[in-house]
Amino acid sequence: MPKAKTVFACTDCGAEYPKWQGQCTACGAWNAIEEAPLGTASTGYAGAAAGPSRVQAMADVEWSTSPRLLTGIAELDRVLGGGLVAGSAVLLGGHPGAGKSTLLLQALGAIAAKAPVLYVSGEESPQQVAMRAARLGLDQAPLHLLAETEVGAVLAAAVQHRPRVLVIDSIQVMQVEGVASAPGSVTQVRESAARLVRYAKESATVLLLVGHVTKEGHLAGPKVLEHMIDTSMMLESSDDSRYRTLRTHKNRFGAVNELGVFAMLEQGLREVKNPSALFLSGRSTPVPGTLVTALWEGTRPLLVELQVLLDDSHHGQPRRLAVGMDNNRLALLLAVLHRHGGIFLGDQDVFVNVVGGVRVEETSADLALLLALVSSMRNRALPTGLVVLGEVGLSGEIRPVAHGVDRLQEATKHGFSRAVVPAGNRPRGGLTGMQVEAVGNVAEAIAACEALWD
Repeated sequence: MPKAKTVFACTDCGAEYPKWQGQCTACGAWNAIEEAPLGTASTGYAGAAAGPSRVQAMADVEWSTSPRLLTGIAELDRVLGGGLVAGSAVLLGGHPGAGKSTLLLQALGAIAAKAPVLYVSGEESPQQVAMRAARLGLDQAPLHLLAETEVGAVLAAAVQHRPRVLVIDSIQVMQVEGVASAPGSVTQVRESAARLVRYAKESATVLLLVGHVTKEGHLAGPKVLEHMIDTSMMLESSDDSRYRTLRTHKNRFGAVNELGVFAMLEQGLREVKNPSALFLSGRSTPVPGTLVTALWEGTRPLLVELQVLLDDSHHGQPRRLAVGMDNNRLALLLAVLHRHGGIFLGDQDVFVNVVGGVRVEETSADLALLLALVSSMRNRALPTGLVVLGEVGLSGEIRPVAHGVDRLQEATKHGFSRAVVPAGNRPRGGLTGMQVEAVGNVAEAIAACEALWD
């Protein structure tokens, strides 16, 4: 028998090589190249559009702004950008047990009342899905279930039933007949996703794909999968929290980095409509090293609490640990504080935590972190009614942030009466119920902080 042809492919980006090598030259990943059999896949699926595509002028293309399909879960609709778009491909990733299938089943229960839905389960039997639906109170929902892992059979069922929403749970177990590699491999994931996305585009069907996450927190499978879909969402959870955060990393039809918050209960996931109140619920008396800042998540402000702890270092090199923030950003702010604020922390262990498991991705929390460092170092607490925002530059200047007034208005709703902001974010005409102090550099910010010691 002739020897089967193989190819070496990177499990991170999908790049192919004629032989094995330690590092992928396309994405730079080490030890990510694996050998996989090279097979020929079938050319299409039953019901595919026949004939080649034709070139046409953009002005002649017919289009219409059709209304989005609402899921019945306001937080999910907002993260999606206002609902599901016809013909779009949405990828939902998350760790095992995060609640991906639960969230989708709850959304499908509301969608099925107004549009046909097909739920394809490759990991669970229809009986197991029905048991979970009964626990969620959705056992009477008009859902259609299919237990199948072969893409051709899934597409044949979709062509027959014409669902408006097609759910694949999960893409890692799907396989294409004729591709000689195991389910979950680079080739299978890429081929399966390509055929499903093609069907969704041609039939204007909403495609929802469920994806697994590796132990490093990355989506399992090739990175090319994220380029093929329209929206990528990640459902995150911590081991000691019953709350889940849903964040978009890519969205062609809405804001990126939009954040939705859910609480995991016995009856399923319940949306948290006021996450700022949730993250601030544990605050009582003023404590040194704690301060509240206002982040901008997608299309709305979010108040979070920063905690800083300084301790005398007993090691040759002091520790710098930040949970929920970038360690490099912390090192940068420590250098700015020493150079432009005259405060040396080189002999201190520095520990930073963002309460609630929120990940701070923007620089608007720089000034709050810097003042929290000063508060912890002096062991003096700042008032609980204070909110701080602003970006800190390397030359010690305090730069304005986007949506400054909207952030302050959100803080006012939650009872905050004082704010330290950059000069460029000072509200014109003031802000009712808020005493705002504008600062231009690190020295002015520290002076404003010292004037507020409790």
